[in-house]
Amino acid sequence: MAETHEAATHTDVVALDALGARGPYRARGRLTVTDVAGRESAELSLVPPLFVDRTLKALHRADPPGPDARTGMIGRAAELFATATLNGLTAEEYTYRVSRVGGTPISVVRATVAAIAARLRKVHHSVDNARPVGAVGRWDDPLTRAGRAVWVRRGDVFAVHAAGNHPGPHSLWPEALALGYRVAVRPSRREPFTPHRLVTALRTAGFGDDRVALLPTDHATADALLRGADLGLVYGGEDVVRKYAGDPSVLPQGPGRSKILLTREVDWREHLDTIADSVSGHGGTGCVNTTAVFVEGDPAPLCAALAERLAAVPSLPPEDPAAVFPVQPLATAKALEAHLLHRAAGTRAWLGGDGILGDLGDGSAVLRAAVHQLGSPDAPQAAAELPFPCVWVAPWSREAGLGPLRNSLVLTAITSDDRLVAELVQEPSIGNVYVGDVPTYRMEPGLPHDGYLAEFLMRCKSVIRD
Repeated sequence: MAETHEAATHTDVVALDALGARGPYRARGRLTVTDVAGRESAELSLVPPLFVDRTLKALHRADPPGPDARTGMIGRAAELFATATLNGLTAEEYTYRVSRVGGTPISVVRATVAAIAARLRKVHHSVDNARPVGAVGRWDDPLTRAGRAVWVRRGDVFAVHAAGNHPGPHSLWPEALALGYRVAVRPSRREPFTPHRLVTALRTAGFGDDRVALLPTDHATADALLRGADLGLVYGGEDVVRKYAGDPSVLPQGPGRSKILLTREVDWREHLDTIADSVSGHGGTGCVNTTAVFVEGDPAPLCAALAERLAAVPSLPPEDPAAVFPVQPLATAKALEAHLLHRAAGTRAWLGGDGILGDLGDGSAVLRAAVHQLGSPDAPQAAAELPFPCVWVAPWSREAGLGPLRNSLVLTAITSDDRLVAELVQEPSIGNVYVGDVPTYRMEPGLPHDGYLAEFLMRCKSVIRD
């Protein structure tokens, strides 16, 4: 059942307690969570290492519910997450807070809430699709009498260092619960509302307090969460990827550097909507938003049209239903602008060359779009992913080959060259290949994002019964 106590107002400061193995816990150490204008929105309890250790030990001791029960509870949690009053916040109040604190346009937050709920309802499809065809899910399956691969967990407790740039990644880790893991989530200080609400929904739907936990910590305590778990998922920048690259127990999720390629035989004007939407859609902050566009031929006409399209977007506060671009505190926005201007030195600016800020006059600023033309496909700027709609447009040729297109989470190939598409699909460093008018941010339940999460969480072992 959903909570029925009085909902908070937009101006109330909400207490976001830690959610440990014995229920909610209000810690002595708390972090004030402010919105983009610096107004207090929540107090987040920060738990010490001892609390983390005790909670993880309880998760290790707990037995998971059965597979059908897990799937059913996740399905119920989807409805609660999308519609219920949880922790005193209605669904609308929750989306407003996420928008104001994270700076994400409220229309994007609403769409993402619906997408998270949809993915939770189909969680069994994602985990089933990841299971090898030759493997069964139970050791006592009749097929094991003749010998069969059995799909089993690599551990029991899964830790998540959550992202804060967008609520969308929280659709992924509940798959670990579906597979029988107990899960502990460390929320981002930037946007703790989504993981708090999701863990609360999962508990309200039937998962025990010792099966899914929310453990906010300071940075010094963060690694204790990974040490106490069997496996971990960590979101962050290039520094995070380097830190955990050699640790087989941690799956790092870093920059996506998603790209679009347009070959000579296509008319880019017919695809301008897809290109612009890939750059700015969903706020332009995600790893699946387009960082670079490669054009076989002269990129200048595309740059001009793209700049004109993005320049027409108004600067609006994030809670405005018509908002498109993200918003940040003014000081943060100025730092990002300075970083962009430094990185763009030597490029041709079609949009954003004089700055990208849309000052809202309340201590916050819109991060407007930037379009820069590069002189060559291997220019270093093409790999510069920034947390707002920023795109680098470069020339590309068959002689340049796949080199400039590598290291992409998503690559949309707008081409009729099937041989080229085959090469892109086979390239190991390209995570996903979309062909034609498909925006780079498109994701579907049941399809892998950066591979299936279950590929990391599970393994096959042989079972033979006489």
